[in-house]
Amino acid sequence: MSERNIKLIVEYNGASFSGWQIQSEQLTVQGSLADAVSKVTAKKVEVIGAGRTDAGVHALGQVANFIIDHSLEPERFRDALNYYLPREIRVKESSEVPLSFHARFDARSRRYRYLLAREESALYRGLRWEYPHEIDYEKLKSAARLIVGDHDFSSFCVTASLKDNNHCVVDHSRWFRVGPLYVYEIRANRFLHSMVRSLVGVMINLANVRQDNNMRNLTLGDFGSIIAGQIDKRVVFTAPACGLYLVRVEY
Repeated sequence: MSERNIKLIVEYNGASFSGWQIQSEQLTVQGSLADAVSKVTAKKVEVIGAGRTDAGVHALGQVANFIIDHSLEPERFRDALNYYLPREIRVKESSEVPLSFHARFDARSRRYRYLLAREESALYRGLRWEYPHEIDYEKLKSAARLIVGDHDFSSFCVTASLKDNNHCVVDHSRWFRVGPLYVYEIRANRFLHSMVRSLVGVMINLANVRQDNNMRNLTLGDFGSIIAGQIDKRVVFTAPACGLYLVRVEY
């Protein structure tokens, strides 16, 4: 036998997990996948993920990979891992890729989706942000358009996670409606810690018709100036994790 690189497409409900990344004495998605691989193969591996989603964040198309010396056919890892994984995590696909493939560093872009509704639901509670206040939909769409481009998103990142370079290239950012849902989608080459949730939180507060919140003094022009780096101001208002989904990773 020789080493092989196994790529996984993974879906999960993040409500029960302390995020993707392994943490001591915490239930995580990465840890659960590594444990399942160990049970299937009797080998310990490092499972690499394309995006380190926060606690409570979901995924429809997380990509992961691990390198292993084992005879199990690549496509059979899907069912074998699902047997040992909690029901909140499902491997949708498994395949063999070149040994050089790295789920995180080879990714060219990632797409996230955020779901918000102004009504409460018994079925979908915990899977979206239930926000009862009236929203200026046109202002929301205008704010989303300002995000497209190569910008420094330091103002929309957890301070402790700031890097030397905090620029991200966003090529898609828009709000649209699906029934009772307000849906936000964004695609970029990279994302900072809590960046999407911060952007969503600020946009929703900005578009709150009553403006009876801590963003009442922030205008659409101010928001655009902060995005463009013309105003150095932190405006972090983080939207709940339950509404965020990692949808797709492109290579």
